[in-house]
Amino acid sequence: MGMEIVISPKAYPLADAQLTITILDLIQQAANYKQLKKGANEATKTLNRGISEFVVMAADTEPLEILVHLPLLAEDKNVPYVFIPSKQALGRACGVTRSVIACSVTSNEGSQLKSQIQQLKEAIEHYQNTLI
Repeated sequence: MGMEIVISPKAYPLADAQLTITILDLIQQAANYKQLKKGANEATKTLNRGISEFVVMAADTEPLEILVHLPLLAEDKNVPYVFIPSKQALGRACGVTRSVIACSVTSNEGSQLKSQIQQLKEAIEHYQNTLI
């Protein structure tokens, strides 16, 4: 019995393999630079406070309904968001042993990640537009 990842069709947009790797890499760096908030509640707070650069959610979250408010809020705040396939992988990138269903990369003016974050935001936005 392998761990089967069940991805909901509601998990939209879902990053492809290449974009997923890029996202996980940047999340890892953001964690090191203390520019990361883990969990759906924390991600929600960053959106409400206007400090979120982008939001990443796990498509294998069960039930996915516990995340549906996030894309709506992100759209409302004009923040890019994307799903990746695995909450386990998201947790690892966040630097924790448990799975993480959502996280938010937060803004920091003097950040060394600024240009990388900007590039990824554009990639996510572009990706959203090409899938529609």
